[in-house]
Amino acid sequence: MSTAPLPEALKLAEGSAFDIGAVMDVMEASFDPVFGEAWSAQQCLGILDLPGVWLIIAWWDGAPAGFALTRMILDEAELLLIGVVPEHRRRGIAQSLLDATMETARAKGVRHLHLEVRQGNCAIELYNRNGFHQVGRRRDYYRGGDGSLFDALSLTKPLLRDFK
Repeated sequence: MSTAPLPEALKLAEGSAFDIGAVMDVMEASFDPVFGEAWSAQQCLGILDLPGVWLIIAWWDGAPAGFALTRMILDEAELLLIGVVPEHRRRGIAQSLLDATMETARAKGVRHLHLEVRQGNCAIELYNRNGFHQVGRRRDYYRGGDGSLFDALSLTKPLLRDFK
């Protein structure tokens, strides 16, 4: 999927509804419940049934370590969720998932990949390194457990260009 060599312990695989247990294990471990960003199993299963949706799962030594869930409509795609369990962070898993997501999107003819991320989320560094740029902001979209508010940042990255 990616041109960079993956660590031997890391395997990326296309996922499906049959992998919902692995997805939920990663979801519960990687998304801070304070912000309410995690999806339920029913939400994940519901979107996996739709056309243009794909799931990539990262397995580390046979155990689920991360996933990326993306949907495509026409020639645009949105990275809906990406998560890596805390004990496997800083091993290149998120980068590998993002690379695989972008490669899959390009192969499907996607021109732009979009995403939203909570202001202050450490994943913003990953997106900036990979050429995403901010195109919008939803003020006070996320509410922390203590009532503090955080903006949602809308980011995009061009994947394919028109050659005329």
